[in-house]
Amino acid sequence: MESLKRLPGIGEKSATRLAYFLLSAPHDLTFELSEAIARLQRDTVVCDSCFTLSDRTPCPVCAHPGRDTTLICVVEEPADMAAIERSGSFKGLYHVLGGALSPIDGMGPDSLRVSELEKRAQVDGVKEVILATNPTAEGDATAHYLADRLERSNQERGSNIEVTRIASGMPLGGDLEYADHVTVSRAIRHRRALAD
Repeated sequence: MESLKRLPGIGEKSATRLAYFLLSAPHDLTFELSEAIARLQRDTVVCDSCFTLSDRTPCPVCAHPGRDTTLICVVEEPADMAAIERSGSFKGLYHVLGGALSPIDGMGPDSLRVSELEKRAQVDGVKEVILATNPTAEGDATAHYLADRLERSNQERGSNIEVTRIASGMPLGGDLEYADHVTVSRAIRHRRALAD
């Protein structure tokens, strides 16, 4: 129970419930779980191309011949990449920064994979870099910083790579009455035609 409580989101009651479940679970299940946990750090590598976590490098997304290599979607963490992949709405490549700018937490530009992104964007054929950082103060600051850096790089190289930011606003099924003012403001600013 003490070990389980050290996991994020697991309190005293959840740890107790999990421990009792594992005590009465079939041996095959507990063995499979312990093997999966052991393999997690042993077999996980960072992709040499996009910097996501995978069991091989290049990762399955970077190695897939059907991906659109003209598009790079920039995310903060591997979990953000996984969320976009689950949506099935993006068929390009990714770039995982490894966090967002946060001076309070000691995360400056040198803590992120910014220079690697600039190098990837300079490859012939890249037409668009999509900034998909989280809609937080840190994510917005990171997106603005990256947009400035990529724009300067565009000017220095005489290239014309488009830099875009993902839209944000009201979630499906959301109620305007209960939404915060920033979400409502973004929804109004980023409105689009119904035909989209």
